[in-house]
Amino acid sequence: MNYHFIAIGGAVMHNLAIALHHKGHKITGSDDEIFDPAKSRLEALGLLPKNYGWFPEKIKPSLDAVIVGMHARKDNPELARANEIGIKIYSFPEFLYQHALKKKRIVIGGSHGKTTITAMVMHVLRFCNMDFDYLVGAQVADFEVMVRISDEAPVMIFEGDEYLTAPFDPRPKFHLYHPHIALISGIAWDHINVFPDFDDYVIQFSMFAEMIEDGGSLIYNEEDELVRNIALENTNNIVRIPYNTPEYYVKDGLTQLVFNGKEYSLKVFGRHNLQNLAGAWKVCRECGVSEKDFLEAIASYEGAARRLEKVLTYEQTHIFRDFAHSPSKLKATVNAVREQYPGYRLVACMELHTFSSLSKNFLKEYKGCMDEADVAFVYFNPHTIALKKLPPITIHDVFTAFANDKLQVLTDSDTLVQELKNYDWINSVLLLMSSGNFDGINIKELAHSLINGIKNE
Repeated sequence: MNYHFIAIGGAVMHNLAIALHHKGHKITGSDDEIFDPAKSRLEALGLLPKNYGWFPEKIKPSLDAVIVGMHARKDNPELARANEIGIKIYSFPEFLYQHALKKKRIVIGGSHGKTTITAMVMHVLRFCNMDFDYLVGAQVADFEVMVRISDEAPVMIFEGDEYLTAPFDPRPKFHLYHPHIALISGIAWDHINVFPDFDDYVIQFSMFAEMIEDGGSLIYNEEDELVRNIALENTNNIVRIPYNTPEYYVKDGLTQLVFNGKEYSLKVFGRHNLQNLAGAWKVCRECGVSEKDFLEAIASYEGAARRLEKVLTYEQTHIFRDFAHSPSKLKATVNAVREQYPGYRLVACMELHTFSSLSKNFLKEYKGCMDEADVAFVYFNPHTIALKKLPPITIHDVFTAFANDKLQVLTDSDTLVQELKNYDWINSVLLLMSSGNFDGINIKELAHSLINGIKNE
């Protein structure tokens, strides 16, 4: 088959392009900008567009289909050309749903934790030699790509994002998958550019639960009141399976899961990750995985990329990065590191980078999110706000919203780096949190610089 990707540089889009390429399909694509790691990965396979931009002449009758990413606009000239000559057009969620139409579909939804839960399920099923296709929103250890499609696998696991499907399809992505097994991890307001009303945001998860196939299962976090209400109010013919945070404790920097009187050492940590583990356990049980196999498998799970990912450790210094950007994710991540390293100084840095986080009316949702840190930095770039066509915010606005006297608010990434280099990092933990990259900070280079500073003292 011949597929053309409009906005091929997206995180999922370029992974889907690679997956289809590996299956022997012919792939072309376009984008107006492509950054690493997508750029390097596409280039290595000969899939990187020769020129950036949109070229309607690439849309030819010989194409079997066009796949469109969210980065494209409604008036994209390639999309217009495809409509004009009648080429089949898919959003990537629609394409994956069609691929999985005859498979058992497992969809992991929620405002937070969905990437980790999806990655945990993938890790366990692979450990158990079970065959499955998948879509996950981050790179997972031992998995080459973030998308796998095959003819043989009887199951497909989807990370169910609630953001919009495509420029021409305003449905949340997870509304397209119609799961046989669904999970909702938690609900905390996000994507206010799409869901400016919190009640409307919550309704999307109710609709998701209503879309479970007849006789299917809804696995839900019963510690979240909104999620619990959705599960209990659902009148469909489905099985409701609650989960909650399992017993655990932290000793000498290691998290121990306690089950049936036995202790199991884990490589992940934090109350939110133990809660994620409990949800993944229920999903795996529905897939036929025994308790013994799950516990053995999960002990070796090290996490997905940028989800409390350890960048560097040297003696009593630890540096982590995380994708946390929304208030609930930020608070859970900071609290997790504080619990894991109680005797250490915790320096937490986060970047306001998303539409929601840079919106003045949303900033108040961050109140108290970084209180457990000993030193707290919040960074934002006024230029990013202008690009998103949002009203400007000030350093004072951010400081007031977080309501934290220890907070330092910065708008220059070089200043942030210098501030971090001024610290004595012995017996300290640095936590860097962003869905972006602090405007070009190389996290690994920064980490090595800080560690070298200790070694040279």
